[in-house]
Amino acid sequence: MKTIDKIPTSKIQRASKLVSTGAKVGVNYLKYYGDKLTKTEIEAKDRLNQNNAEDIYDGLKQLKGSALKVAQMLSMEKSILPQAYVEKFSLAQFSVPPLSPPLVLKTFKKYFGKLPNEIYDTFNATSVNAASIGQVHIAEKNGKKLAVKIQYPGVAESIASDLAMIKPIAVSMFNIKGKDSDKYFKEVEGKLIEETNYILEVEQSKEIALKCAHIPNLSFPSYYEELSSERIITMDYMAGEHLSEFTAYNTNQEHSDKLGQALWDFYMFQMHTLKKVHADPHPGNFLVSKDAGLIALDFGCMKIIPDEFYIPYFELADVNKINDRKYFVETLYQLEILREDDTPKEIAFFTDMFYEMLSLFTQPLQADVFDFSDGTFFGKITELGERYSKSTELRKMNANRGSTHFIYINRTFFGLYNLMFDLKAKDIKINNYKTL
Repeated sequence: MKTIDKIPTSKIQRASKLVSTGAKVGVNYLKYYGDKLTKTEIEAKDRLNQNNAEDIYDGLKQLKGSALKVAQMLSMEKSILPQAYVEKFSLAQFSVPPLSPPLVLKTFKKYFGKLPNEIYDTFNATSVNAASIGQVHIAEKNGKKLAVKIQYPGVAESIASDLAMIKPIAVSMFNIKGKDSDKYFKEVEGKLIEETNYILEVEQSKEIALKCAHIPNLSFPSYYEELSSERIITMDYMAGEHLSEFTAYNTNQEHSDKLGQALWDFYMFQMHTLKKVHADPHPGNFLVSKDAGLIALDFGCMKIIPDEFYIPYFELADVNKINDRKYFVETLYQLEILREDDTPKEIAFFTDMFYEMLSLFTQPLQADVFDFSDGTFFGKITELGERYSKSTELRKMNANRGSTHFIYINRTFFGLYNLMFDLKAKDIKINNYKTL
């Protein structure tokens, strides 16, 4: 894979890259209007999506950092984005052009004050895995094989300016309006700032590994604080393949169920017992070992779930409470889905919309055992997402609603459901985490 010798770090450099990307998108639209003269609308739109997805991703992968992280987050929204964007943006999960070896050594020296060969017995300056915020290298020390994650230069310093540049795109895509929309971007900005603090990530990783050590078929690397810093993490090298690589060929149902149960128990134990959850459930953060065990990585993005959100959110998983119209409406106000300034039309529309959504999304939580390989269930989720994303009535309303906690909790459930579906996990015991 081609490497990168320089990353734009100043606001002007990064803004210029986004402007040039925007110009390419403009050209793609001109092609689209031309295609409509000779092709069907579907063919023309498919080509537009393919071209835009490629040009936008190519621009973001050179910037890395927050801009690419947002693309990674969007790749998990399979029911919102066209497939072309999902496929391209999903590359941000664990496969982007890495820094060149000379830039790696320069960056390491900047962050640690020493070159890698002054710290480790061996260090491979060629990356084995590159993602949105950092890349991983193999090293050895005292006979132990290690993984060393190095943060890209300038990522932490450019979070606020990156989000400011991509905010107009997000506002348009998700129909966000209103004077208080900034609170949602502040939530994302805060989490991205945490993700660039590798000292915090080591602390969180050690905490989760300790508290979840009892979950069967689940393992974690050990982390080495003395070999880590605010921008570098040293941990055990864990042998395995990414979850997406495994699911691409696996036909062993026993392995699927074993991994699925471990993944489900891991998330439910965090959600309901720790009230703090690994809010970045994409395939790049999980490995599968040779014995079909699950290996969990990367705990930079952890979401604390306060009781004032946890209680009403999960009470709506109770079929009796969700079907109690009066209680349901009161809970929607608690969760800030309904607002005091809503019109009667908006109250009726969003009450019906969220009743339909939550009735579907909470189905697994209402069962004792659930089949996540059920294509019908996921087909309904996709259909629902597509229907509301195209709703002209919704576009006329203020979609700026819901507690800020929804951003990462919903992201966690969407990501978890997608992983379980990719695994084709069947016969998953929903409340198994309570007995562990």
